[in-house]
Amino acid sequence: MMNCVKVSSFIHAIRSYKRFCHFESKSHLGFGSLDSPVRASVGIFWDLDNKPPKSFPPFDAATKLKKAAGQFGVVRFTVAYANRHAFSYVPPLVRQQRKERKTLNLLEKSGVVKVEDPYICRVCGRRFYTNEKLVNHFKQIHEREQTKRLNQIDSARGKMRVKLVAKYAMKMDKYKGAVRDVLTPKVGYGLADDLKRAGFWVRTVSDKPQAADVALRNHLVDVMDKRMVDYVVLVSDDSDFVEVLKEARLRCLKTVVVGDSNDGALKRTADAAFSWQEIMMGKAKKEAVSVVGRWKDRDVLKRLEWTYDPEVEKKLYFSEVESDDSDGIFSGEDDKEDVGASILKEDAHAWWKLDSRSGHD
Repeated sequence: MMNCVKVSSFIHAIRSYKRFCHFESKSHLGFGSLDSPVRASVGIFWDLDNKPPKSFPPFDAATKLKKAAGQFGVVRFTVAYANRHAFSYVPPLVRQQRKERKTLNLLEKSGVVKVEDPYICRVCGRRFYTNEKLVNHFKQIHEREQTKRLNQIDSARGKMRVKLVAKYAMKMDKYKGAVRDVLTPKVGYGLADDLKRAGFWVRTVSDKPQAADVALRNHLVDVMDKRMVDYVVLVSDDSDFVEVLKEARLRCLKTVVVGDSNDGALKRTADAAFSWQEIMMGKAKKEAVSVVGRWKDRDVLKRLEWTYDPEVEKKLYFSEVESDDSDGIFSGEDDKEDVGASILKEDAHAWWKLDSRSGHD
């Protein structure tokens, strides 16, 4: 009793100290679990070879995907696998936008089209009334400056390299933020850079068939073996991942599939499934809350279910008989043997079958 009082007073003292000092305790110190429950861990595994964001900007698609997955718990793993062909591929929508941009540049240069709002350089703030002049300005000044900065960092060593990185960090970030809207990527449409900017770990694999699937499957199995996630979000329509999802469900992990195939094998195997349209519209983010609620209700009902196990019931019955014997109900060993023999005789047949001989007696 005294120990319980000491523990409760200790916890009350810690909480009072937190309120007085106005700081949020860290979980690794052992105080965070006193107030906030531990949230589940979520891992996003993206098969870029099979499911690249063709109809949506990569950065927006990755950001919306992380927000939707964040409704299941804390997103701790965001990985994407593909070969080099996936990063060099340009979707038809992006190609059409580039053609329209070239046509508009020609019309602006010839004076047929005049823009009302000038183009503003996001690095230095200068204004231009044609997009072509903005592009030339960016290449001649800012791209050269960026190249010089990178060369200085590459040639430096030790402390000098660290100082240069710290010195040019803000300028390089500002350049990276502006170059996406001005210059056209030399290869692909900037898929890898946009995913990295969204916080994904992008891995390029060899050009062998199914190389990305094998690498992603091995990574997923390794994460499951180490029990590092509670929810698995797989972005793919490839039916080769069906066995991995089944293995995840056997390990009591919740599985979510994001893809466009409505009747695919992955969606039939997973616990929940969403389409890219639902992810981009924010519908998946809203539905995830109700999905988690249904899963919790189902787990509670499973724990409340009663199942009959003959072996467990027999052991329980024997333990009750032995406890009664210890209280003095049975006087000797012979009575124990008679009771045990009668119980074994009664349990020789199934409990639901009636003894036909009892009626004759």
